Amino acid sequence: MSTTQSERLRELLEPLVNSQGLDLDEIAVDSVGRKRVLRVVVDSDTGADLDRIADVSRALSAKLDETDAMGEGEYTLEVGTPGAERPLTEHRHYVRATDRLVKFQLAEGDELVARILKVDDEGVDAEVPGVKGRKATARRIAFDDIVRARVQVEFGRKDNKDNKKEEEA
Repeated sequence: MSTTQSERLRELLEPLVNSQGLDLDEIAVDSVGRKRVLRVVVDSDTGADLDRIADVSRALSAKLDETDAMGEGEYTLEVGTPGAERPLTEHRHYVRATDRLVKFQLAEGDELVARILKVDDEGVDAEVPGVKGRKATARRIAFDDIVRARVQVEFGRKDNKDNKKEEEA
C-alpha cells in the first residue's frame, strides 16, 4: 500500500493517463497560499498536443471528483507536458530525446553537451559538436556515468524533416 499522497494519486491516475495513450511522467501537489495545486505532467513518444492534454485533463478531473484522493479542500488541477528543457530521468526520456542536444553532468564531475544519436539499455551513443572548426566526435555514455541530463533548447536549428524535404526538392 502506498504511503504518500503522490504515490496514491499515481496509482489512481496512471491507468487513466495510459488509457489515453500517454505516459504519466510526474505528479506534484504544492501549496500555494491556502490552495493546493495538483500538477500532472504527461508525455508520449509522439508528443501531446493541446487536444490530447484537454482530453486527459477532463478525464483526470472527473476521476478526482468521484474519489476523495485530494481530500476536502480546494485544489487546482494543472495538466501539461515536460517542456523544452526537460530533465531526462527515465530510459524513455532518452529515447524521446534522440537527435536532440543534451547537457550531461557526468559522475566524474565533467559536463558534456552532445547530441543523442542512439539509445540502448546500457547508455547512449552521442555526437559531441566540434569546437572552432573541428569535426564532431562520437562518444559512448553509459547510464551509470550520468548524474543528470537535460535537453537543451536550440534556436535556428532546422528539423531533420525540414532538411530532408529541402534535399528532395
